[in-house]
Amino acid sequence: MSKLAVWKLASCDGCQLTLLDCEDELLSVAARVEIAYFLEASSARGKGPYDLSLVEGSITTPDDLERIGHIRRVSRHLVTIGACATAGGVQALRNLADVREFASVVYARPDYIKTLDRSTPVSAHVPVDFELRGCPIDKRQLLEVIGAFLAGRRPVVPAHSVCVECKARGNPCVLVAHGTPCLGPVTQAGCGALCPAFNRGCFGCFGPMESPNAAALNALLRAAGMDDDALQRVYRTFNVTSFGGSSDA
Repeated sequence: MSKLAVWKLASCDGCQLTLLDCEDELLSVAARVEIAYFLEASSARGKGPYDLSLVEGSITTPDDLERIGHIRRVSRHLVTIGACATAGGVQALRNLADVREFASVVYARPDYIKTLDRSTPVSAHVPVDFELRGCPIDKRQLLEVIGAFLAGRRPVVPAHSVCVECKARGNPCVLVAHGTPCLGPVTQAGCGALCPAFNRGCFGCFGPMESPNAAALNALLRAAGMDDDALQRVYRTFNVTSFGGSSDA
């Protein structure tokens, strides 16, 4: 039986909870794999090596950096799950400023704080076999990834934009109909167009789609009244490092 391990680095635990939220589906997974290491669900610490490791969280502390090396060594396949692990997460906003200055303001004894200057994705430090995006990840995609690795094939995850999901659900375009800022045209599908379905703009939780046309979207957002500062804010959320300079286009 294949061994599965689930690991946490710097993160909020939301992507691990997505696995627990699979409920009935998780029972089917457990029948095919031994969940050997998953501290969110059990204090049991099954020994490796592991056939598949799911890693949540970014590399933000020296301890994270040390642990990811160990995780890679004991894992046959390593899959990163969520925006933190695949793009550095919302905590990567620190990359745009001086983290030492933040620590001096927040903590009475900043010299006690052990942190890195930057928050980086796991792939910046070790080889990764697959990246599953989202903040949090989608449980259907998670089950597809686990099933694919059990079957020895590449996971099938869509590379198109959230706009395609909006069309499939019959959602009116919030940007066109209401002038609501929306990153759907440049964001990878996976959430089922959840926010636009409730008349809210997409926040880019799943990161940039394949070959995004940010310049065209930015022209529409500027026409809707957004200035450069507002454009920066809308891009600088869960996947700030992945979207990069999109707001400058």
